[in-house]
This record gives sequence, C-alpha cells and structure tokens, in this order.
Amino acid sequence: MITAKQIRELLHARPFKPFRIYLSDGTHHDITHHDMAWVTRNTLEVGINPDAEGFAEYVARCALRHITKVEDLPEAVARD
Repeated sequence: MITAKQIRELLHARPFKPFRIYLSDGTHHDITHHDMAWVTRNTLEVGINPDAEGFAEYVARCALRHITKVEDLPEAVARD
C-alpha cells in the first residue's frame, strides 16, 4: 500500500520528478508539478488540466488505499 509519507516524499523531492499514480478502478493521473497535488493522511488531491498559468480546471480526490502503483514519467512532461 502506498502511504501518505511516500507520496509526500515524491512531491517534495528536489529536483521534482513527474510521476503517474494508478488507481484500483484502472484510471491514472499524472502529477507533472509539485504544486498540482496535495496529500492528506488518507487522500491525494490531484489538480487536473492545468492551464498556462498553472491553475487546475478541477481536482480529483484519490483515496490512498486505491493507489495501486506509482511510476516515474519522463522529465520532459514536467511543467516549469
């Protein structure tokens, strides 16, 4: 099981490395910038469809217990 601490470490890594989370329902979300996700004790809030200024269109709330896998993305997808 992925823990809040593991996600927080990924978000605070310097330099930041973009990553993808996979959920138990088969969906996935890409976290391409450390400001586009917020971790709580039981959830990961992911900003979806950021615009050019970095504002998310909406937020997906993902229960940590439903995150089945985390994988690195190529750094070319990271936002500045």
